[in-house]
Amino acid sequence: MSFKLFFLLVKAAGWTLGISVISIVFGFLLAVVLSAAMLSGKPLYTMPTKLFISFFRGVPLLVQLLLIYNLLPFIGINVPSVVAAIIGLSLCTAAYQAENLRGGFESVPRGLIEAADMAGFSQRQTFLRIKLPIALRLTFPALVNEAIMILKSSSLVSVVGIVELTRMAQDLAASTYLPLELFSAAGLIYLIICWSVALLSSTVERALPGAIK
Repeated sequence: MSFKLFFLLVKAAGWTLGISVISIVFGFLLAVVLSAAMLSGKPLYTMPTKLFISFFRGVPLLVQLLLIYNLLPFIGINVPSVVAAIIGLSLCTAAYQAENLRGGFESVPRGLIEAADMAGFSQRQTFLRIKLPIALRLTFPALVNEAIMILKSSSLVSVVGIVELTRMAQDLAASTYLPLELFSAAGLIYLIICWSVALLSSTVERALPGAIK
């Protein structure tokens, strides 16, 4: 396999990484809101949240991407394929991250919350300064695993017309008749990306408050 072909794969991997990172960030922000809604105890918030999480955890990501890609134009919202892909991945990962965070929030010691109340913290301050940091620390490994899963699942965005790493390998294999070499190279690139994420996450986890040095 030539360097030119490998360079095309690396270039396509940039789309894979970019779409994945944006989706993971947006998904995390939405997950914080969803988990807070789940823990509010108010049916007005909990019922829609449960339906959202059940749908995006129960329906295959491929179906979600196709549904969003076709639904947006149907309701008059025309967006580029990459935006539809980011929306689909973000909503999917938000459902999983929300469940992880909910477990973390429920594990926050009650004594800390009571101490924050006695110190005069508002609910918002307690959430941002006490609950969220502790929940993030407790669920960090699970959140990293979810991020890696999204990185690998991003190969499915090719169904909405995005030429990411897997799609590029397929296209090149069809034109060069080098499927073994190209898919092996694509697998190696995925491995390097995921290994790098895992290594970076280990460094971040050690730097988090409460981490064991």
